[in-house]
Amino acid sequence: MNHPNLQHANLELTRRTFLRRTGIGSAALASLLHPEWIGSAMASQASDHGGTPELPHHPPRIKRVIHLCMAGGPSHLETFDYKPTLEKLDGKPMPASVTAGQPIAQLQGKELRVMGPQHPFQPRGESGLMMSDVFEHMSHLADDMCVLRSMYTEQINHDPAHTFFNTGTVISGRPSMGAWVLYGLGAETENLPGYIVLTSEGGGQSQPISSRQWHSGFLPSQYQGVQLHSTGSPVHYVRNPDGVTREQQREIIDTVSKINQRRHSELRDREIASKLSSYELAFRMQASVPELTDMSDEPANIIDMYGCTPGDGSFGSNCLLARRLAERGVRFIQLYHRGWDHHGGVKKGVARTAKLVDQGTAALIKDLKQRDMLKDTLIIWGGEFGRTPMAQGDGRDHHIKGFTTVMIGGGVKAGTTYGATDEFGYNAVENKVHVRDFHATMLHMLGIDHHRFTYKFQGLDFRLTGVEEAHVVKDILA
Repeated sequence: MNHPNLQHANLELTRRTFLRRTGIGSAALASLLHPEWIGSAMASQASDHGGTPELPHHPPRIKRVIHLCMAGGPSHLETFDYKPTLEKLDGKPMPASVTAGQPIAQLQGKELRVMGPQHPFQPRGESGLMMSDVFEHMSHLADDMCVLRSMYTEQINHDPAHTFFNTGTVISGRPSMGAWVLYGLGAETENLPGYIVLTSEGGGQSQPISSRQWHSGFLPSQYQGVQLHSTGSPVHYVRNPDGVTREQQREIIDTVSKINQRRHSELRDREIASKLSSYELAFRMQASVPELTDMSDEPANIIDMYGCTPGDGSFGSNCLLARRLAERGVRFIQLYHRGWDHHGGVKKGVARTAKLVDQGTAALIKDLKQRDMLKDTLIIWGGEFGRTPMAQGDGRDHHIKGFTTVMIGGGVKAGTTYGATDEFGYNAVENKVHVRDFHATMLHMLGIDHHRFTYKFQGLDFRLTGVEEAHVVKDILA
């Protein structure tokens, strides 16, 4: 039985914790309801900066992140990691010394034979970056790329591997990296969510993507990603019902806000502040979302560059929308393309899937560059893991010991490669980059010291990079 005094003490503890840890949250709540209450210094910080007041820790190199997630695990051996040895040994037994005791998803206990690269590679650009012929458009932008060929991860199946790449752990309920970034830095927009997700699919087996990949976990719910639909209405139920005017909707929001404000004064529950923020944001989105998705102001040459019909649900259309989101101050944007899982028919499958994402990716890079936005945007291109150098019929199995991730934009050395896998493309052997190192590096580019970027939950100081040691990959920084 809860004693009244104990209940009161718990409320006071919650109140002290709330005020100590989320003072900016209460300021944001006040600024939503009565902006005139906020002092000039805090008002400036809440409106112009958002996030937590001690960030950034150091001058940031970038303002935003666009993560082009190639869901399913694209084969590094058919895209960015050329291995002449595989070509030479195609069809021969894989040396047991390479694979002994190693985790293999679906080839365990089977005869392991080498599969050579299924597409030709050519040196591209002035940098001579080796890239596969499957990239007709991206190959012209090799000198903008920083290719990490020594990535490795810990999870060999799709869903846990996505979870690990997004949250740094396989434990359900942890915040995604986009939620961490939005919590830390806030957004540069008041009319759209600061973290937005879009999905497309095609070209191969389409593994499902769970919404927990962009969840806020134990962070306040206002920091979770918001999925916009690629076709039809971008956000369900954001429009007013028939017969309800904008003025009437404003009255409803104001009334609900007053009720929630009173409840907040009693409980000091940060989720009440999150709900208030969500209601206000949804109201503003009624005007901002139609403007965002109205592509009538886009010149024909821009639409042609992306190779899409706006709103057709394609990856190219999503890339065009991503540029518009970035222009409007969205901090973290994720574009999932489901179709890179090629256990069979890897040759045709990689070519088909690459064709669906190639032009849109290249257009996004060029479009941001011509708008002088690439310098403060980080584009990430890659999947949750790579594929085996051993054949699975005419396909490749999951692989976690070595794969490729590409970084483009502000803060990275363009036209470079970093790290290497062995001659088979099996193990990362030179300048290895763990997923946690990748997170630490991304945060560093945003002006965040991953060691100091924490959130207290259940008595522990959590961070995106976890308790294991993670390193900023300084050699790739411009």
